Amino acid sequence: MRARRLALALTAVAALTLGACSGGDDGAGSGGSDGATAGGGSGEKIRIGIKFDQPGLGYQDGSDYTGFDVDVATYVAGKLGYEPDQIEWVQAPSAQRETMLQNGQVDMIFATYSITDKRKEVVAFAGPYFVAGQDLLVAADDDSISGPEDLEGKNLCSVTGSTSAQRIKDEYATGTNLLEQPGYGECVTALVAGTVDAVTTDDIILAGLASLPANEGKVKVVGNPFSEEKYGVGLPKDNDVCADVNSAIEAMIEDGSWQKALDDNVGASGYEPNDSLNPPTVEACA
Repeated sequence: MRARRLALALTAVAALTLGACSGGDDGAGSGGSDGATAGGGSGEKIRIGIKFDQPGLGYQDGSDYTGFDVDVATYVAGKLGYEPDQIEWVQAPSAQRETMLQNGQVDMIFATYSITDKRKEVVAFAGPYFVAGQDLLVAADDDSISGPEDLEGKNLCSVTGSTSAQRIKDEYATGTNLLEQPGYGECVTALVAGTVDAVTTDDIILAGLASLPANEGKVKVVGNPFSEEKYGVGLPKDNDVCADVNSAIEAMIEDGSWQKALDDNVGASGYEPNDSLNPPTVEACA
């Protein structure tokens, strides 16, 4: 255990050195490098990348961090020997995740991070700890949409730069009218207002949005996923903790903590994950 903690501590030290050299060209880790100390006080820190803007998954509210990704990360860190107050949460925007792992800015990432062969060329993955799928969010009283093929002639919202909505237009309903918004929150606002008929992205992200008190009872996840996204724990390519992270994920599933975390964070939406894929089976470290 000490060897593993030492390895992570050395990663954190490397992050400090690189952070000092790079000057920090992005918003990740807005708390500044002085917060990432190793071996000080009650013990070294572990830096974990999450999303800060995904309700139900990874969400920052002042000094509080909540969501399914946060709960899984906290559990895994505990199995690695870290108390919650030894975790430093770092913002991990999608486009910067590989760079953050390669540069040692974080020790691991839990941020709706899909395992792909292309990404595995530059980073490593433990997990998956969840298998999501592209789905649709619609008005709670709308029974006319049960899948992407029902969007012909309807208005569909997704975020700028996402390929999710275009995929529906290309593969399922060519007559779909696409609306792009800066974030999914704006898409849900448009849905509630009746400006669009549906919102699309991964099902658990939609469930997190539907679980917000302001949206409860107004929207629902269709529950007919049409893709498969394995959410993994991003790790540096050269690491010695992947097997331990996998063991922690398996323990979380076995002792019921995984299901509790899911219920606590997205249960209010009524969402139920694909039970043929969840809870997931972790894959061998490579």
